[in-house]
Amino acid sequence: MIILLDIDGVMVPASSWKRPEFEADGFPKFSPRAAKSLQQILIATSAMIVLTTSHKDSYNLTAWKDIFKTRGFSEINIDKLQENVPVLNRKEEILRWLSINTEQQDFVIIDDDKILNSLPLELRPRLVQTSGTLGLTPELAEAAIHILKGISCDE
Repeated sequence: MIILLDIDGVMVPASSWKRPEFEADGFPKFSPRAAKSLQQILIATSAMIVLTTSHKDSYNLTAWKDIFKTRGFSEINIDKLQENVPVLNRKEEILRWLSINTEQQDFVIIDDDKILNSLPLELRPRLVQTSGTLGLTPELAEAAIHILKGISCDE
């Protein structure tokens, strides 16, 4: 199981009236609600995180593990999309990743980028779209768990 995870607008909600707070490592703090919601998904599914964030190339995987550890995620399986050359939009990057990882069946995309609304029809049910100002919530975490486990939202 894989979570294709954005950071800005998901783990770090945007606020037009104040600057984000930063940890000692220089990266923004995750919102407590978003961190708890991501923990909820990880506990329920043991999914691996693949970072889709525009920040992904700013840090190597060891640094990313440290960033998540500082924010309360001690045991985390993490990877990131390949370097974004040529410069692709988020939808194109995800489609490229899916074309390379064709065997991957159990995945969810958690992102606030509206361009993902134009994903192919067969992929749209795998998108959990956050509000950029709210980020990941417990309700959206439940939706992601249902997607990863193949459970209908009606069940």
